[in-house]
Amino acid sequence: MLTVASTPSLKVYVSEWENGRRPISARYAKILRALLGITDDELTGRAEESSAVPAADGYDELMNRIDAAHSVSLTMVETFMDQTELLRTMDRQLGAASLVDQMAAHLSALEDALTFAVLPETRRPVARALAGAATLAAWQALDVGAVQRAWRNYELGKRAAQEAEEPMYLAHATAEQAYVLCDGGRPAMAVELIRDAQRLGGTTMSPRLTAWLYAAEAEICARAGLQDECQRALEKAAQHLPPGEEARDPDMLSIFLNTGHLARWRGNALALIGNDDAVNNLYTALETADPTFIRASAGLRCDLAQAHLARGEYDQAHEHLRQARLVASRTGSVRHRRRIEQLTQRL
Repeated sequence: MLTVASTPSLKVYVSEWENGRRPISARYAKILRALLGITDDELTGRAEESSAVPAADGYDELMNRIDAAHSVSLTMVETFMDQTELLRTMDRQLGAASLVDQMAAHLSALEDALTFAVLPETRRPVARALAGAATLAAWQALDVGAVQRAWRNYELGKRAAQEAEEPMYLAHATAEQAYVLCDGGRPAMAVELIRDAQRLGGTTMSPRLTAWLYAAEAEICARAGLQDECQRALEKAAQHLPPGEEARDPDMLSIFLNTGHLARWRGNALALIGNDDAVNNLYTALETADPTFIRASAGLRCDLAQAHLARGEYDQAHEHLRQARLVASRTGSVRHRRRIEQLTQRL
């Protein structure tokens, strides 16, 4: 039998709870949660005002939000995509560190729109937009060293891609997630994951995305010490890459890959396995690099430093690390700074 205070005492308790003069004990909190159907935060007032239970048991507010989500038009989805594109451009040129709050707000708005969208024809376009934004947010989080947030955002992107029925987005998010494992010291597991990403994409993938996945596989195989498999993946990337100078995939706006980008990626992978061809590939990439990819230039300088270190050319390696450090400091890239320090220790 549950023992509680007398009715007159309970009236005093309720008054004091409401006025903040008495804390609610664990025993009474358990009773009140069951009676009122609310959480601890709602009971103690820690929940946000927007989540407070309004009149009519909250149905009025819920239905309003569902109605609002139902009216999300393709124009609104395009606005979400445009905002993602703006953040992607700023990320390339300024780095991720200055975009954390903006990216978080953008993801929150997309998640909110998806949460209250009911019918598939409304949910799928929003889910597609969320998949792209979440994957970008994850890569940014990885760049600034927030690895758990990166992992969670990749999981969000994968779930959104599945709901949107977009295998290309699912493959891309899964492949990038492999880098979290690789950076965390699990390259063998990363190899398995990136190959699973290729399987998930299936036959629906564009040639440029297919080439991108093979290039990513080559880099991760190199980091896992799988030299022959790295070389094979590089050959497949070159085979699938469409000809011409165009870099962007119209079906997957987050993918940039042409012969110049692939030369850099090839040089990176070859540098990791100590292949002499790395230097030529990397200097070709340096000469043809898109100047708007400012943050990526730090990675290219690190690749050159690594290639020169493998050849015992320490002066050249030192100069490229100096250049890389300047860019990494400018963009706030924790990931690049970590690699710079690792390479510096080898000088």
